[in-house]
Amino acid sequence: MKVPQAGAVAAVIALTLTTAGCGGDDEAKGTLAVGIKFDQPGIGMRESDGTFTGFDVDVATYIAKELGYKPDQIEFKQVYSNDRELLLQYNEVKFVAASYSINDKRKEKVDFAGPYFVAHQDLLIRADDTSIAKAEDLNAPTKRLCSVTGSTSADNLKNNMAPKSAKPLEVAGYSECLVALQDRLVDAMTTDNSILAGYVARKGNEGKFKLTGQSLSTENYGIGVKKGNKELQGKINDALKKMIADGSWEAAVQKNFGADYKYEPAPAVTAGS
Repeated sequence: MKVPQAGAVAAVIALTLTTAGCGGDDEAKGTLAVGIKFDQPGIGMRESDGTFTGFDVDVATYIAKELGYKPDQIEFKQVYSNDRELLLQYNEVKFVAASYSINDKRKEKVDFAGPYFVAHQDLLIRADDTSIAKAEDLNAPTKRLCSVTGSTSADNLKNNMAPKSAKPLEVAGYSECLVALQDRLVDAMTTDNSILAGYVARKGNEGKFKLTGQSLSTENYGIGVKKGNKELQGKINDALKKMIADGSWEAAVQKNFGADYKYEPAPAVTAGS
């Protein structure tokens, strides 16, 4: 199920050229292919026993139910920040629920349902580090920052807050950033506070990391669908509205992020309207 990092895009294209679009085949077999992250605790995580946990997993499962699929009919596929559009375009997945921030650049390639969650970009540092309290502290000559290629956080870093004296480190996945931070190869990693909070709370990470409490951007998470699929976009919007109205959204937030995470109320679902 997991696509190797190296050559992931090429593998997707090759697979597509040798099949009749497996997204359609999945539907014919009664399954629903959904793209999620595999390495974001609290958001989308493939556990060691092969199960999936996280807020996006719960949201995707709720949407699937409203589309007529049971949990055992869902096939979760790994997506990276830099290949989400490609997997939708080539019908590898029906929709993507993967901390997928809505922006104009992405809307040129895909359509979004939602938004269904609001996060803010923050910094994660080692718990014993007292030298970084704000983004500007990363401009010191010895500091280095890590982000994920293809993420809005990486773009924001480049445009607004990249260290002036050192090249930021960009990697394919957030877990790689975390390892670099733990091994002191970088001094901070940046992405949405919801993702970072998941790493802080993850079993085994207790006392190792902390958030600086920044609000460097506002990220509206949306569900990505193939460009032009207005019918599916509308159905997912209806599912999200129902999830918020019946209390399932609130329960999923509290379940996955814990009592200490300060989250914003559910946003109005307006995409495509």
